[in-house]
Amino acid sequence: MRPIQMVDTKTQYLHIKKEVDAAIHEVLDTAAYINGKPVQSFTAALSSYLNVKHTIPCANGTDALQIAMMALDLQPGDEVITPSFTYIATTEVVALLKLTPVFVEVDPKTFCIDPDAVKKAITPKTKAIVPVHLYGHAAPMEEIMQIAKEHNLYVIEDNAQAIGCDYTFSDGTTKKTGTIGTIGATSFYPSKNLGAFGDGGAIFTNDDELAHKMKMIANHGQQKRYYHEVVGCNSRLDSIQAAVLNIKLQHLDAYNKARQAVAAHYNQAFANHSAITTPYVAAYSTHVYHQYTLQLNGVDRDKLSEYLATQKIPSMIYYPVPGHQQDMFASFGLPDIQLDVTDQLTSAVISLPIHTEMDEEQLNFISSQVLNFINQ
Repeated sequence: MRPIQMVDTKTQYLHIKKEVDAAIHEVLDTAAYINGKPVQSFTAALSSYLNVKHTIPCANGTDALQIAMMALDLQPGDEVITPSFTYIATTEVVALLKLTPVFVEVDPKTFCIDPDAVKKAITPKTKAIVPVHLYGHAAPMEEIMQIAKEHNLYVIEDNAQAIGCDYTFSDGTTKKTGTIGTIGATSFYPSKNLGAFGDGGAIFTNDDELAHKMKMIANHGQQKRYYHEVVGCNSRLDSIQAAVLNIKLQHLDAYNKARQAVAAHYNQAFANHSAITTPYVAAYSTHVYHQYTLQLNGVDRDKLSEYLATQKIPSMIYYPVPGHQQDMFASFGLPDIQLDVTDQLTSAVISLPIHTEMDEEQLNFISSQVLNFINQ
């Protein structure tokens, strides 16, 4: 059996090696390392794939979120509602811009932001909601957008883990996650469903004025060289990463289907086991399984992880410490809050290997070892 990895980016590369190598060499031959043709072609291709009017490439997913918030002119003290159960980048940018994070609960099934919790958290200082499409499953965007409309709030979608996911509205129309809110942001970190060979990110919007402003912010606040209209930053997707992403974008749907096949195998193996809750998929969402995350019931999660390691099976905890308990927010003077669902999830979730290159032998072994530990 091949060694099991959480993510096998090398084998994925080998399947498209000829195309990727040729694209990289073309960049080397032209020596247009910054804002070369691959950046422009990838941006256009991604806009077409997502059916969104504007795609602004940038250096990473964290920058994408920061640029989005800067473009919306959010001011120090403005409140931004976000789930606590997410990666720190989502709220880190809130802190960097001296905004006030307002942590709310997530749905215990989907792990995504709870609309009822959002409603209760809104105050006169609230300016934006940041739903996170966690693990590859869409947040309840129709409800979130309705809440935002009623209270005149911006919606910034954190789509770093769900690119390619489809959201179906109650009227039957479908949109890709990241294209529903005021602005969407994503990451092209190598382990993502659409991953570069280094860092990268992008921002999406259908708003012409916001797109114009975000392009300027990402480029030192300028549209004409040396004439800086707004305070910006330096956040670019380089030509080599764009060249790689342009190739991989053509395979994204196939990659997501491969992840879904892995998840289906796990789901069948763990079906109806009282100690295991497999990932839930809401009627409004597809699931592209950036992570395959189980909830354990009455099982020592850490000992399971240790056991799997002895069998050379990697596993991960996403995430062991929620945002509202992070030391970095201690100086913000935030009120003490109790998020029972979030706290329960941080102690009960475990993510198993999932990627595009897994084979049946690996999946059978992983599943059997999880069950072996739980049933002993």
